[in-house]
Amino acid sequence: MSDKYYVYILRAIGDPDRTYMGLTTDVDRRIAEHNSGSQMHTKRYVPWELLTYVVFSEKRKATDFEKYLKSSSGRAFMKKRLL
Repeated sequence: MSDKYYVYILRAIGDPDRTYMGLTTDVDRRIAEHNSGSQMHTKRYVPWELLTYVVFSEKRKATDFEKYLKSSSGRAFMKKRLL
């Protein structure tokens, strides 16, 4: 069985300019964790909504893409192509 890796983008409902990118193997569980307020980087802006996600079959590619999205050129790509 091959795992799938999801790079996801969330938006804070109360602050629509605030986004968060992450990597997981279970998108539903991860969003629930963010919305529970238990995650250090996102608890201040609860609740969050899922905007989009990209699925990868290789963890390395998912990790590289998440890292890219968190760069300045990746954020520009995200705003132009993914949101």
